Amino acid sequence: MIPSSMKAMVLKGHGGIDQLMYQDVPVPQPREGEVLVQVTATAKNNTDRKAREGLYPTKKGEMTSFQMGGKPTLTFPRIQGADIVGRIVAVGAGVSEQRIGERGLLDFNIYADNRTDINLTPDYYGHGADGGYAEYVALPSDQFHHIPNPDLADAELASMGMCSYQTAYHMLTSANIQAGERVLVTGASGGVGTALIQLCRIIGAIPYALSQKDKADSLLKLGAEAVLDRTDMDSFVDRVKAETGGKPLDAVMDLVGGDMTDRFIDAMIFDMNARSTYPRLSIAGASGGNISEILWTRIYLYQVQIFGVSHGTREEAEQLMRWIRSGDLKPVLHGAFRLSELHRAEEYFVNRGSNYLGKIVIVPDAQWQEHGQPYEVEAD
Repeated sequence: MIPSSMKAMVLKGHGGIDQLMYQDVPVPQPREGEVLVQVTATAKNNTDRKAREGLYPTKKGEMTSFQMGGKPTLTFPRIQGADIVGRIVAVGAGVSEQRIGERGLLDFNIYADNRTDINLTPDYYGHGADGGYAEYVALPSDQFHHIPNPDLADAELASMGMCSYQTAYHMLTSANIQAGERVLVTGASGGVGTALIQLCRIIGAIPYALSQKDKADSLLKLGAEAVLDRTDMDSFVDRVKAETGGKPLDAVMDLVGGDMTDRFIDAMIFDMNARSTYPRLSIAGASGGNISEILWTRIYLYQVQIFGVSHGTREEAEQLMRWIRSGDLKPVLHGAFRLSELHRAEEYFVNRGSNYLGKIVIVPDAQWQEHGQPYEVEAD
Protein backbone atom coordinates (compact mmCIF):
# COMPACT_ATOMS: atom_id res chain seq x y z
CA MET A 1 0.00 0.00 0.00
CA ILE A 2 1.33 3.42 -0.98
CA PRO A 3 1.32 5.87 1.95
CA SER A 4 0.01 9.43 1.74
CA SER A 5 3.21 10.98 3.15
CA MET A 6 6.91 10.23 2.87
CA LYS A 7 10.30 11.27 4.18
CA ALA A 8 12.30 13.62 1.96
CA MET A 9 15.30 15.93 2.18
CA VAL A 10 13.90 19.29 1.13
CA LEU A 11 16.03 22.20 -0.09
CA LYS A 12 14.53 25.43 1.30
CA GLY A 13 16.77 27.96 -0.44
CA HIS A 14 20.26 28.86 -1.60
CA GLY A 15 23.00 28.43 0.97
CA GLY A 16 24.77 25.81 3.06
CA ILE A 17 23.67 22.35 4.15
CA ASP A 18 21.44 23.96 6.79
CA GLN A 19 19.06 24.68 3.89
CA LEU A 20 18.49 20.90 3.52
CA MET A 21 15.73 19.79 5.89
CA TYR A 22 14.61 16.19 6.51
CA GLN A 23 10.85 16.21 6.82
CA ASP A 24 7.51 14.65 5.92
CA VAL A 25 5.95 15.68 2.60
CA PRO A 26 3.02 14.32 0.55
CA VAL A 27 3.68 11.38 -1.76
CA PRO A 28 3.33 12.68 -5.36
CA GLN A 29 0.64 11.32 -7.65
CA PRO A 30 1.64 10.16 -11.15
CA ARG A 31 0.03 12.23 -13.86
CA GLU A 32 -0.72 11.15 -17.42
CA GLY A 33 2.35 9.50 -18.94
CA GLU A 34 4.12 9.21 -15.58
CA VAL A 35 5.10 6.43 -13.20
CA LEU A 36 5.39 6.56 -9.43
CA VAL A 37 8.75 5.14 -8.36
CA GLN A 38 9.65 3.91 -4.91
CA VAL A 39 13.23 5.13 -4.62
CA THR A 40 15.92 2.66 -3.54
CA ALA A 41 19.09 4.65 -4.40
CA THR A 42 20.00 8.05 -5.84
CA ALA A 43 23.55 8.99 -6.80
CA LYS A 44 24.94 12.18 -5.33
CA ASN A 45 26.40 14.63 -7.84
CA ASN A 46 28.47 17.75 -7.36
CA THR A 47 25.66 19.43 -9.28
CA ASP A 48 23.49 19.18 -6.16
CA ARG A 49 25.93 21.23 -4.10
CA LYS A 50 26.66 23.76 -6.84
CA ALA A 51 22.97 24.40 -7.52
CA ARG A 52 22.32 24.76 -3.78
CA GLU A 53 25.16 27.26 -3.42
CA GLY A 54 24.15 29.20 -6.54
CA LEU A 55 27.30 28.35 -8.50
CA TYR A 56 25.69 27.92 -11.95
CA PRO A 57 25.19 31.54 -13.02
CA THR A 58 24.63 32.42 -16.67
CA LYS A 59 25.19 36.11 -15.86
CA LYS A 60 27.51 37.84 -13.41
CA GLY A 61 26.02 38.34 -9.97
CA GLU A 62 23.02 36.03 -10.32
CA MET A 63 22.25 33.11 -8.00
CA THR A 64 19.61 31.25 -10.00
CA SER A 65 20.91 28.56 -12.33
CA PHE A 66 20.14 26.99 -15.69
CA GLN A 67 18.28 29.99 -17.14
CA MET A 68 19.11 29.10 -20.73
CA GLY A 69 15.39 28.87 -21.48
CA GLY A 70 14.84 32.44 -20.29
CA LYS A 71 13.58 31.95 -16.73
CA PRO A 72 14.83 30.27 -13.54
CA THR A 73 13.62 26.70 -13.05
CA LEU A 74 15.10 26.05 -9.59
CA THR A 75 12.37 27.14 -7.19
CA PHE A 76 11.94 26.36 -3.52
CA PRO A 77 11.11 24.12 -1.81
CA ARG A 78 12.85 21.55 -4.02
CA ILE A 79 13.83 17.90 -3.57
CA GLN A 80 17.22 17.35 -5.21
CA GLY A 81 18.76 14.11 -6.52
CA ALA A 82 19.02 13.35 -10.24
CA ASP A 83 20.30 9.79 -10.74
CA ILE A 84 17.33 7.79 -9.48
CA VAL A 85 16.93 4.02 -9.19
CA GLY A 86 13.85 2.31 -7.84
CA ARG A 87 10.77 0.28 -8.66
CA ILE A 88 7.52 1.34 -10.26
CA VAL A 89 4.65 1.05 -7.76
CA ALA A 90 1.89 2.92 -9.63
CA VAL A 91 1.24 4.37 -13.09
CA GLY A 92 -0.62 7.37 -14.44
CA ALA A 93 -3.11 7.44 -17.29
CA GLY A 94 -1.77 6.06 -20.56
CA VAL A 95 0.92 3.88 -18.96
CA SER A 96 0.53 0.10 -18.90
CA GLU A 97 0.03 -1.42 -15.46
CA GLN A 98 2.35 -4.21 -16.59
CA ARG A 99 5.22 -1.84 -15.79
CA ILE A 100 4.44 -2.04 -12.07
CA GLY A 101 7.32 -3.82 -10.36
CA GLU A 102 9.97 -2.84 -12.93
CA ARG A 103 13.38 -1.81 -11.59
CA GLY A 104 14.76 1.08 -13.57
CA LEU A 105 17.16 4.03 -13.95
CA LEU A 106 16.08 7.57 -14.81
CA ASP A 107 17.27 9.59 -17.78
CA PHE A 108 17.53 12.68 -15.58
CA ASN A 109 16.89 15.35 -18.22
CA ILE A 110 13.88 17.61 -18.36
CA TYR A 111 13.68 17.97 -22.12
CA ALA A 112 12.20 21.09 -23.70
CA ASP A 113 10.77 19.15 -26.66
CA ASN A 114 10.64 15.70 -28.26
CA ARG A 115 13.78 16.04 -30.39
CA THR A 116 16.15 13.12 -29.90
CA ASP A 117 19.33 14.64 -31.35
CA ILE A 118 19.71 17.97 -29.56
CA ASN A 119 19.10 19.47 -26.11
CA LEU A 120 19.50 23.24 -26.22
CA THR A 121 17.95 24.31 -22.90
CA PRO A 122 18.95 21.55 -20.49
CA ASP A 123 17.34 21.11 -17.11
CA TYR A 124 16.98 18.07 -14.89
CA TYR A 125 15.07 16.26 -12.16
CA GLY A 126 16.28 17.48 -8.80
CA HIS A 127 16.55 21.02 -10.19
CA GLY A 128 13.59 22.03 -12.36
CA ALA A 129 11.37 19.33 -10.79
CA ASP A 130 11.59 17.19 -7.67
CA GLY A 131 14.16 14.40 -7.66
CA GLY A 132 15.18 11.31 -5.75
CA TYR A 133 16.16 12.46 -2.25
CA ALA A 134 12.84 11.08 -1.08
CA GLU A 135 11.02 7.78 -0.66
CA TYR A 136 8.88 8.25 -3.79
CA VAL A 137 9.06 10.33 -6.98
CA ALA A 138 6.83 10.77 -10.04
CA LEU A 139 8.73 10.54 -13.33
CA PRO A 140 8.04 10.39 -17.10
CA SER A 141 7.44 6.75 -18.02
CA ASP A 142 9.51 6.99 -21.22
CA GLN A 143 12.54 8.26 -19.29
CA PHE A 144 12.48 5.61 -16.58
CA HIS A 145 14.40 2.82 -18.30
CA HIS A 146 13.96 -0.81 -17.30
CA ILE A 147 17.33 -2.28 -16.20
CA PRO A 148 16.63 -5.85 -15.03
CA ASN A 149 20.30 -6.93 -14.72
CA PRO A 150 20.35 -9.15 -11.59
CA ASP A 151 24.12 -8.76 -11.23
CA LEU A 152 23.76 -5.00 -10.64
CA ALA A 153 22.67 -3.94 -7.15
CA ASP A 154 20.45 -0.86 -6.99
CA ALA A 155 23.25 1.22 -5.44
CA GLU A 156 25.62 0.13 -8.21
CA LEU A 157 23.07 1.00 -10.88
CA ALA A 158 22.53 4.45 -9.35
CA SER A 159 26.30 5.05 -9.57
CA MET A 160 25.93 4.68 -13.36
CA GLY A 161 23.36 7.45 -13.54
CA MET A 162 22.99 9.74 -16.51
CA CYS A 163 24.15 12.93 -14.79
CA SER A 164 27.74 11.67 -15.05
CA TYR A 165 27.59 9.17 -17.90
CA GLN A 166 25.48 11.23 -20.29
CA THR A 167 27.59 14.32 -19.66
CA ALA A 168 30.71 12.24 -20.35
CA TYR A 169 29.29 10.72 -23.51
CA HIS A 170 28.15 14.11 -24.82
CA MET A 171 31.67 15.47 -24.24
CA LEU A 172 32.98 12.74 -26.55
CA THR A 173 30.28 13.02 -29.22
CA SER A 174 30.48 16.83 -29.31
CA ALA A 175 34.20 16.61 -30.03
CA ASN A 176 33.64 13.77 -32.53
CA ILE A 177 36.13 11.49 -30.80
CA GLN A 178 37.12 8.54 -32.98
CA ALA A 179 38.74 5.16 -32.36
CA GLY A 180 42.50 5.41 -31.87
CA GLU A 181 42.53 9.05 -30.76
CA ARG A 182 44.47 10.08 -27.65
CA VAL A 183 42.14 11.73 -25.14
CA LEU A 184 43.09 13.38 -21.86
CA VAL A 185 40.51 13.01 -19.08
CA THR A 186 40.90 15.60 -16.33
CA GLY A 187 39.24 15.16 -12.93
CA ALA A 188 39.54 11.48 -13.73
CA SER A 189 38.61 10.05 -10.32
CA GLY A 190 35.13 11.61 -10.16
CA GLY A 191 31.87 10.38 -11.64
CA VAL A 192 32.25 12.04 -15.07
CA GLY A 193 35.95 11.19 -15.22
CA THR A 194 35.50 7.48 -14.52
CA ALA A 195 32.64 7.42 -17.04
CA LEU A 196 34.87 9.05 -19.68
CA ILE A 197 37.59 6.44 -19.22
CA GLN A 198 35.13 3.59 -19.74
CA LEU A 199 33.40 5.26 -22.68
CA CYS A 200 36.70 5.99 -24.43
CA ARG A 201 37.51 2.28 -24.31
CA ILE A 202 34.06 1.32 -25.59
CA ILE A 203 34.41 3.54 -28.69
CA GLY A 204 38.10 2.63 -29.15
CA ALA A 205 39.73 5.88 -28.05
CA ILE A 206 42.79 5.90 -25.76
CA PRO A 207 42.16 7.68 -22.42
CA TYR A 208 44.95 9.33 -20.44
CA ALA A 209 43.92 10.26 -16.90
CA LEU A 210 44.92 13.36 -14.94
CA SER A 211 44.61 12.67 -11.24
CA GLN A 212 46.56 12.11 -8.04
CA LYS A 213 49.23 9.43 -7.74
CA ASP A 214 47.33 7.36 -5.20
CA LYS A 215 44.43 6.93 -7.65
CA ALA A 216 46.68 5.56 -10.40
CA ASP A 217 46.20 1.82 -9.80
CA SER A 218 42.40 2.11 -9.72
CA LEU A 219 42.27 4.28 -12.83
CA LEU A 220 44.59 1.95 -14.74
CA LYS A 221 42.37 -1.00 -13.84
CA LEU A 222 39.37 0.98 -15.05
CA GLY A 223 40.99 1.45 -18.46
CA ALA A 224 43.29 4.48 -18.37
CA GLU A 225 46.32 4.11 -20.64
CA ALA A 226 48.42 6.13 -18.19
CA VAL A 227 47.85 8.38 -15.18
CA LEU A 228 49.48 11.80 -15.07
CA ASP A 229 50.04 13.38 -11.66
CA ARG A 230 48.01 16.60 -11.43
CA THR A 231 50.20 17.94 -8.60
CA ASP A 232 53.10 18.48 -11.04
CA MET A 233 51.82 20.63 -13.90
CA ASP A 234 55.16 22.33 -14.63
CA SER A 235 56.39 19.24 -16.49
CA PHE A 236 52.96 18.28 -17.83
CA VAL A 237 53.70 18.53 -21.55
CA ASP A 238 56.95 16.58 -21.21
CA ARG A 239 55.13 13.83 -19.34
CA VAL A 240 52.44 13.71 -22.05
CA LYS A 241 55.17 13.28 -24.67
CA ALA A 242 56.74 10.48 -22.64
CA GLU A 243 53.44 8.58 -22.43
CA THR A 244 52.35 9.12 -26.05
CA GLY A 245 55.68 8.52 -27.76
CA GLY A 246 56.09 12.22 -28.53
CA LYS A 247 52.66 12.66 -30.10
CA PRO A 248 50.23 15.43 -29.12
CA LEU A 249 46.91 14.69 -27.48
CA ASP A 250 44.07 14.67 -29.99
CA ALA A 251 41.55 16.07 -27.53
CA VAL A 252 41.02 17.05 -23.89
CA MET A 253 37.88 16.32 -21.88
CA ASP A 254 38.19 19.07 -19.28
CA LEU A 255 36.40 19.12 -15.92
CA VAL A 256 38.98 21.35 -14.22
CA GLY A 257 39.43 24.67 -16.04
CA GLY A 258 41.17 27.51 -14.26
CA ASP A 259 44.91 27.93 -14.74
CA MET A 260 45.29 24.43 -16.14
CA THR A 261 43.39 25.13 -19.37
CA ASP A 262 46.42 26.67 -21.06
CA ARG A 263 48.54 23.61 -20.20
CA PHE A 264 45.94 21.32 -21.73
CA ILE A 265 46.05 23.34 -24.95
CA ASP A 266 49.88 23.14 -24.91
CA ALA A 267 49.62 19.34 -24.87
CA MET A 268 47.54 19.37 -28.06
CA ILE A 269 49.47 21.89 -30.18
CA PHE A 270 53.19 21.29 -29.57
CA ASP A 271 53.56 19.50 -32.93
CA MET A 272 50.82 20.43 -35.40
CA ASN A 273 52.60 18.52 -38.18
CA ALA A 274 51.92 15.31 -36.27
CA ARG A 275 48.19 15.94 -36.15
CA SER A 276 45.55 14.74 -38.61
CA THR A 277 42.59 16.49 -36.94
CA TYR A 278 41.97 19.81 -35.21
CA PRO A 279 42.77 20.07 -31.49
CA ARG A 280 39.54 19.76 -29.49
CA LEU A 281 38.75 20.95 -25.98
CA SER A 282 35.46 19.69 -24.53
CA ILE A 283 34.49 21.48 -21.29
CA ALA A 284 31.93 20.29 -18.74
CA GLY A 285 33.28 21.59 -15.46
CA ALA A 286 35.45 24.13 -13.70
CA SER A 287 36.54 22.55 -10.42
CA GLY A 288 39.88 24.33 -10.70
CA GLY A 289 38.39 27.77 -11.30
CA ASN A 290 35.63 29.38 -13.37
CA ILE A 291 37.97 31.78 -15.18
CA SER A 292 40.83 30.81 -17.51
CA GLU A 293 43.16 33.36 -19.10
CA ILE A 294 43.98 32.29 -22.67
CA LEU A 295 45.45 34.13 -25.63
CA TRP A 296 42.77 34.06 -28.32
CA THR A 297 45.53 33.97 -30.93
CA ARG A 298 46.43 30.52 -29.59
CA ILE A 299 42.85 29.42 -30.15
CA TYR A 300 42.30 30.69 -33.67
CA LEU A 301 45.81 30.27 -35.10
CA TYR A 302 46.05 26.69 -33.87
CA GLN A 303 42.36 26.22 -34.76
CA VAL A 304 41.47 24.80 -31.37
CA GLN A 305 37.84 23.72 -31.35
CA ILE A 306 36.06 24.36 -28.03
CA PHE A 307 32.86 22.59 -27.02
CA GLY A 308 30.80 23.60 -24.02
CA VAL A 309 28.92 20.58 -22.70
CA SER A 310 26.10 20.39 -20.20
CA HIS A 311 23.60 17.60 -20.75
CA GLY A 312 23.19 15.15 -23.59
CA THR A 313 20.34 13.99 -25.81
CA ARG A 314 17.66 11.33 -25.77
CA GLU A 315 19.60 9.33 -28.36
CA GLU A 316 22.71 9.34 -26.18
CA ALA A 317 20.72 8.30 -23.12
CA GLU A 318 19.23 5.36 -25.03
CA GLN A 319 22.70 4.23 -26.12
CA LEU A 320 24.04 4.43 -22.59
CA MET A 321 21.13 2.34 -21.29
CA ARG A 322 21.96 -0.32 -23.90
CA TRP A 323 25.59 -0.38 -22.76
CA ILE A 324 24.48 -0.74 -19.14
CA ARG A 325 22.14 -3.63 -19.98
CA SER A 326 24.86 -5.36 -22.01
CA GLY A 327 27.42 -5.02 -19.22
CA ASP A 328 29.80 -2.87 -21.28
CA LEU A 329 29.65 -0.16 -18.63
CA LYS A 330 30.70 -1.01 -15.07
CA PRO A 331 29.70 0.68 -11.82
CA VAL A 332 32.25 2.71 -9.90
CA LEU A 333 30.59 2.95 -6.50
CA HIS A 334 32.40 4.58 -3.59
CA GLY A 335 29.76 3.99 -0.95
CA ALA A 336 26.33 4.82 0.47
CA PHE A 337 24.74 7.11 3.05
CA ARG A 338 21.24 7.13 4.54
CA LEU A 339 18.93 9.85 3.25
CA SER A 340 18.55 11.21 6.77
CA GLU A 341 22.36 11.64 6.85
CA LEU A 342 22.60 13.71 3.67
CA HIS A 343 24.28 16.52 5.63
CA ARG A 344 27.08 14.12 6.56
CA ALA A 345 27.29 12.90 2.96
CA GLU A 346 27.68 16.49 1.73
CA GLU A 347 30.45 17.18 4.27
CA TYR A 348 32.17 13.92 3.37
CA PHE A 349 32.04 14.75 -0.34
CA VAL A 350 33.47 18.25 0.09
CA ASN A 351 36.24 17.04 2.43
CA ARG A 352 36.84 13.68 0.74
CA GLY A 353 40.26 12.17 1.16
CA SER A 354 42.72 10.71 -1.31
CA ASN A 355 40.99 7.31 -1.27
CA TYR A 356 37.91 8.69 -2.98
CA LEU A 357 36.98 7.19 -6.34
CA GLY A 358 33.60 6.95 -8.03
CA LYS A 359 30.13 7.82 -6.78
CA ILE A 360 28.31 8.21 -3.48
CA VAL A 361 24.69 7.07 -3.41
CA ILE A 362 21.92 8.15 -1.04
CA VAL A 363 19.46 5.47 0.13
CA PRO A 364 16.11 6.14 1.86
CA ASP A 365 16.24 5.02 5.49
CA ALA A 366 13.39 2.56 4.92
CA GLN A 367 15.45 0.89 2.15
CA TRP A 368 18.78 1.04 3.97
CA GLN A 369 19.17 -2.53 5.18
CA GLU A 370 18.69 -4.04 1.73
CA HIS A 371 20.08 -1.42 -0.61
CA GLY A 372 22.48 0.74 1.41
CA GLN A 373 24.07 -1.11 4.31
CA PRO A 374 26.31 -3.37 2.17
CA TYR A 375 27.97 -0.24 0.78
CA GLU A 376 27.96 1.95 3.90
CA VAL A 377 30.64 4.61 4.12
CA GLU A 378 32.41 4.25 7.45
CA ALA A 379 32.05 7.04 9.98
CA ASP A 380 34.68 9.79 9.82
